[in-house]
Amino acid sequence: MGLGHIAQAAVLPAFKNARRNSVLSALVSDDETKRRVLGRRYGVRTFSYREYEAALEHVDAVYIALPNAMHADFTIRAANRGVHVLCEKPLAVTVAECARMIAACGDAGVKLMTAYRLHFEPVNLRAVEIVQRGRIGEPKILTSMLSMVVAPENYRIERAQGGGTLYDLGIYCIQAARYLFRAEPTQVFASSTSGDRKRLGDVDESTAAILRFDGDRLATFLSSFNASFVAHYHIVGTKGDLRVGSAFEYAEGLSYELSIGGKTQRRKMPRGDQFAPELLYFSDCIRSNREPEPSGREGLQDVRIIQALYESASSGKPVDLPPYTDAKYPSRAQEIRRPPVREPKLVKARPPFVR
Repeated sequence: MGLGHIAQAAVLPAFKNARRNSVLSALVSDDETKRRVLGRRYGVRTFSYREYEAALEHVDAVYIALPNAMHADFTIRAANRGVHVLCEKPLAVTVAECARMIAACGDAGVKLMTAYRLHFEPVNLRAVEIVQRGRIGEPKILTSMLSMVVAPENYRIERAQGGGTLYDLGIYCIQAARYLFRAEPTQVFASSTSGDRKRLGDVDESTAAILRFDGDRLATFLSSFNASFVAHYHIVGTKGDLRVGSAFEYAEGLSYELSIGGKTQRRKMPRGDQFAPELLYFSDCIRSNREPEPSGREGLQDVRIIQALYESASSGKPVDLPPYTDAKYPSRAQEIRRPPVREPKLVKARPPFVR
C-alpha cells in the first residue's frame, strides 16, 4: 500500500529474499504510471486507493508504506476485512490513532506489526547482546544522532501528513535507547529549532532530546532535517563503551567498536537486505498464530514518547511519562540475514534526502 521511495527501493525487491513464505500479490497506488509500470514489472494486479477494499480481497496481509497521517485509516480498513497489517513506522501520529489501530486488529483477530527492521538486523542485535551480557558493565549513558538534508516538497516536512524529525528520525534513537537499556523512559525533555520555513514547512528543523530512565540512566539524541547525513549511537557503561556506526542505515553495511579496559574490538558486517526479514518474520507470525515483536503496542509507546517530547519542546518543561509494562524487546534470536538487493529503476519516486 503506497509506492513511494521506500516501497520501490527496498520493500518490493525484498520479496525475492522472502519467497520462503511470502508472495507479492497486489499493489495499491493512486498514480496510474506507477500502477502500470510496476504492475507489469512484478506481474501482479494493481488498484487505486478507491479500490483498496477490492485489493484486500486478494491478500492475506498488507504492508502499509504511506505518509504517517494515513496509517491509521488504512490499517483499520484492512483489519475490518480480516487482513493482517505490517505498518511502517511511526505506527501513527497520535497515541489515540495507535490505540484505535490496535483495537481494530484485536477485535478482528488479525496481527499488527510495526515495521522496525532493526529488530532483525545483526549489528544492532549484537549490540543488544553485548550490553545484556554485561560486557560494558552497567549501561549508564547513551547518545545518538540521526540527521539528513530532507528533499524539498517531501511529505516529511508537512505537519498535516505527520511530518517532523522525531517521527521520521528521532524514533530510531528512541528505539535504540529503549532496547539497549531494556527499560522505558520515565521523563523527557526536548528543545526544537524551527529553521527555514520556506524549505522546511511547518515542522521542526532539529530537535535535541533527553530521556531519563530509572537507575540514573540518561539517553540523549539529536534529530535533524537540515544537517549532513549522520547515523550512529554510543552507549557507555561502568566498564566500557560500544559505538555503532551507520546504526540506522539500510543501504550500507553496519559496524561497531567495543572498548573495554583500553582495548578496542572492531567489527563490520556487509550490507544485507533489512526488509525481507520483516516479511519472513511477519508471515511466520501469521502462520503460527504468534504475536509479533515488535507489536502495535511497541509502536504506540514510541508515539507516546514522541508526543511528550514535542509537548516539552513547546512548553520548555520536562514531561513525565506514565508507566509502561508491556514492552517486549528484540533479542539475538530474532536475527535474520538475507543478501542485499539491487535497487531497481524507480518510477516517479525520489529519496527523501539530499546527499
